[in-house]
Amino acid sequence: MNIGFCMTGSFCTFHRAEEVLKKLVEHGAQVTPILSFNAASLDTRFGTAAELKFRLETLTGRSIIDSIPKAEPIGPKKMFDVLLVCPCTGNTLAKLAYGITDTPVCMAVKSHVRNGRPVVIAVATNDGLSGSGKNIGHLLNYKNMYFVPLSQDDPENKPRSLVADFTKVEDTIRLALEGKQLGPIFF
Repeated sequence: MNIGFCMTGSFCTFHRAEEVLKKLVEHGAQVTPILSFNAASLDTRFGTAAELKFRLETLTGRSIIDSIPKAEPIGPKKMFDVLLVCPCTGNTLAKLAYGITDTPVCMAVKSHVRNGRPVVIAVATNDGLSGSGKNIGHLLNYKNMYFVPLSQDDPENKPRSLVADFTKVEDTIRLALEGKQLGPIFF
């Protein structure tokens, strides 16, 4: 299976996303990393962009797609069986919901879905039950968009924050390839 593995700027969940990536590769998937501009360029308290890129290219053996021109051919060339956005920020959710393609990840999704291929979204956002809630609802109505089951990650300290259950990514992908949503979506 060929998987486009998109990462957006939820830096605190990168370690969990990388664990997902390792499992996909261990299970025989051909995985190509695709980074948003922020994921590809920002150094944070969770690590540097250069370190992230090195780890991803080492794990996958593939070059990173990190520009809009590199992402545009994904659909026409039918490069992937499934596209995984892991983690998907509230910012990216909004852009996907409203068709904004100003990052490599958004262009990858737009290009990929033009062929009716599945996109799996692993949400990680502090405003999932506020500002981003409407965008999650909007995307739930789109054909070929599937969500990794998600829940509140810290209801007491971050009552509006939602994060995907990263242990359910592979099951979500498997069902998405059959045109089905893993449930329950919210737990």
